[in-house]
Amino acid sequence: MLFKQRRFLGLVCIVSVMALILTGCGGPSGPKETAGQQIIRYNASAEPQTLDPGMATGIPEMTIINAMFEGLTRYNNKNEPAPGIAESWTISPDGLTYTFKLRDARWSNGDPVTAQGFVDGWLRALDPKLASEYAYQLYYIKGAEEYNTGKGSDKDVAAKALDDKTLQVILKAPSPQFLGLTSFQTLFPVNSKVVSAHPDWIASPENYIGNGPFKMVSWDHNQVIKCVKNPNYWDAANVKLDELHFYLVDNNTTGFNMFKAGQLDIQYNVPIQEIAGLKGNPEFKIMPNMSSYFYRFNVTKKPFNDPRVRRALALAIDRQAIVRDVCKGEQLPAYAYIPFGVPEPGGGDFRKTGGDFFREDLDQARELLAGAGYPDGKGFPAVSIMYNNNDQHKAIAEAIQAMWKKNLNINVTLQNKEWQTYLNDMQNLNYDIVRASWTPDYMDAMTFADMFVTDGGNNLTGWSNKEYDRLIDAAKSTDAGNPKARVEDMHRSESILMEEMPIMPVYFYTQPILIKSSLKNVIIPPFGLEAEFKWAYVE
Repeated sequence: MLFKQRRFLGLVCIVSVMALILTGCGGPSGPKETAGQQIIRYNASAEPQTLDPGMATGIPEMTIINAMFEGLTRYNNKNEPAPGIAESWTISPDGLTYTFKLRDARWSNGDPVTAQGFVDGWLRALDPKLASEYAYQLYYIKGAEEYNTGKGSDKDVAAKALDDKTLQVILKAPSPQFLGLTSFQTLFPVNSKVVSAHPDWIASPENYIGNGPFKMVSWDHNQVIKCVKNPNYWDAANVKLDELHFYLVDNNTTGFNMFKAGQLDIQYNVPIQEIAGLKGNPEFKIMPNMSSYFYRFNVTKKPFNDPRVRRALALAIDRQAIVRDVCKGEQLPAYAYIPFGVPEPGGGDFRKTGGDFFREDLDQARELLAGAGYPDGKGFPAVSIMYNNNDQHKAIAEAIQAMWKKNLNINVTLQNKEWQTYLNDMQNLNYDIVRASWTPDYMDAMTFADMFVTDGGNNLTGWSNKEYDRLIDAAKSTDAGNPKARVEDMHRSESILMEEMPIMPVYFYTQPILIKSSLKNVIIPPFGLEAEFKWAYVE
């Protein structure tokens, strides 16, 4: 997902990059607001676009929402979907029917969490009126796609509360990734009574009722969201933090200085100019991150409606120079879309099996650009690169801008947008070229592949290819007993994506992070969340 998250249970033992628990090795932790209290101050780096679980698309939003909500499952420190609100579940032999048994759990206002709350949350996300970009994550459920696309009704969605503590879900095809998705934000429950009574519930700390480890007590916009331990959480006995503060500082240098001054305990985005000097500092970590950094092209606009132009631009940048001289965080240049670490049947790695799809080639890039009608860049229209407010995104955009000028003789301008405006413009195709990134919602190649189906909620390029759509549909419909055919369809779909280049891969992520040595059991997953705080504490 700009944002996102999981993997399925049968493959967790072969995942090559696992979540790490930061335990530290002693050292100062900075001043606390009240002596003796357990408080962590984390920089989420931006004012959230929304904290509505049914509408959020970004990782910062997901990290905050995850602290205050819980799905049927919740990922543990081994990157496994463990029991959350569901204390157990059974799966029918044909892989189609899931029956979840819910534990005794309560919302932060004391109301009981029921199976109907999950049904209500899922139907709400699927409601065409809500226009959730992530509604497609529920399409595995029989009748869900039909309801969301106006071809059926909510009564056709095969998710039913058999009683207050029993939820039955029927899938339209065996989908091993579905269990991991039950810990994803779009599949969180909602307190229907609160949502109905308070249409603006997500904007009010008093009405922002969740069922997770923490609850919101204040939201000072563009400054800080403060949460406290939720005493009604079913596992409150294992939550050690008294308070969790999400700072909303979108300038990395400011966040870095706040960390140095003891005003933050975790700075997620480390300024690239500081990385070299931090090597050897025990509070500096470079964590694994199974995500892709890429540029989207708006293929509905000239000249990006021509795949030759898109491919020319992709072949004319030096990715090794970008990761070595600009990013400096041990990232890997990307010559494909789906990153390393995504497992496939038999213990293989999707990326290692699929290999590279291209390499930089200036002669071919110039030939393609000339063939598209822009020899030596002549006549190339004025276009811009849009990126959200972040020093690293700016530095990367400047490097690519210079490479395109030097190698293709084309001029592009840069547009810096604050996070919410950036997301809105990207979602409305109000851009020429836009920086983007994606992290898995679950540990399967499909979380990357199904983004780019025609009119997909997270496609955001305007690109459409019938054969690509057919392959993704086939992969989703393939019986779980034939995983080889399924993964082959996804490899073929990626080859089409990389041939037509509606997106331009740049690099595969790592995550440089600063974290006070006194913090324990803060989980930094390699995908999905920036951090998991349920088990965290301050020593």
